[in-house]
Amino acid sequence: MDYTKVLKELSVFPGVSGHEKNLSEYVGRLFNQYCENVEIDKFFNVIAFKEGNGESRKRIMVTAHMDEIGLMVKSIEDKGFVRFTNIGGIDTKILPAQEVVIHGKIDVYGIIGAKPPHLLKKEETSKAAKMEDMCIDTGLSSDELRNIISVGDVITFKVEPLPLKNNKFSSKCLDNRAGVAALLDIMENLTMLNYKSDIYFAATVQEEVGLRGAHIAAYNVYPDMAIVIDVCHGDIPETSKDEIFPLGKGPAIAIGPNLHRGLTNRIIKLARDENIPYQIDVEPGNTGTEAWAIQVSRAGIPTLLVSIPLRYMHTTIETLCMDDIKYTGRLISRFISIIEDGMEEIQCC
Repeated sequence: MDYTKVLKELSVFPGVSGHEKNLSEYVGRLFNQYCENVEIDKFFNVIAFKEGNGESRKRIMVTAHMDEIGLMVKSIEDKGFVRFTNIGGIDTKILPAQEVVIHGKIDVYGIIGAKPPHLLKKEETSKAAKMEDMCIDTGLSSDELRNIISVGDVITFKVEPLPLKNNKFSSKCLDNRAGVAALLDIMENLTMLNYKSDIYFAATVQEEVGLRGAHIAAYNVYPDMAIVIDVCHGDIPETSKDEIFPLGKGPAIAIGPNLHRGLTNRIIKLARDENIPYQIDVEPGNTGTEAWAIQVSRAGIPTLLVSIPLRYMHTTIETLCMDDIKYTGRLISRFISIIEDGMEEIQCC
């Protein structure tokens, strides 16, 4: 798979939480290349199916959320400035001087203005600007804007994806379009592998505002087990080593009460036996991922969490190593191909 091409296309496609319809149709077309059946549910989760060849087939669901954080139009001032609020967790420190796109009747490009340091009051110099004090400048008058955009329209960040040295890549919303890329890689790998289970791939919605798509997809599919692909914090300076993971050293396999211990041990053993790079992520409580929702869906679903290290999460310059997507795809596809053998021997916790 051409990881750079796929990530470039995925990361620039707008899909703010709660507004994923167009993105769902796009992702559905990508999934159609590899899967026998692709459906989009009422909330715009994309569910794709690949049939196994076993006699008594298990149902395995592999998920990655596809929504992104963004902004929403709150008001249009008489002088043409646009006030906004956030959708999902956005650090206000990254907002000043960002380029944005307001998705109205047509796309309107703008910038988030920042007060120059010359005009700051003394007490403002040591404080981060509040979101309610910021505005978007499009160059249009209020009358022109009101004909094109409305309160409630979503706003995305305008970013040009940037390949870096040593197979690194930077763009917006790699959390979690990197996971969607990994789903595609798994699908492609499975075309060359023998597997017994029926596989359901779910690109889910509204993760950034409450794991909602995962709740729906897990209830709908009700698999025998689930594998969640998300991102974890990559290594950055001045950060505790217990909370970060180096880029290029493989995905982080989570261990903790949110995850099925027997299956987790099995995937770690597989990674070790097949020399697939991996790391260990200790998660003593809420993982903050879709695993938290899926584990307790219906009567309970044994769940795994595999995370791709990502620097600068929830910014417009999220950065990863392409190798970690490849390792993730290889690990999970191989796991799917062997997991039914001896599954009955794995203890439930």
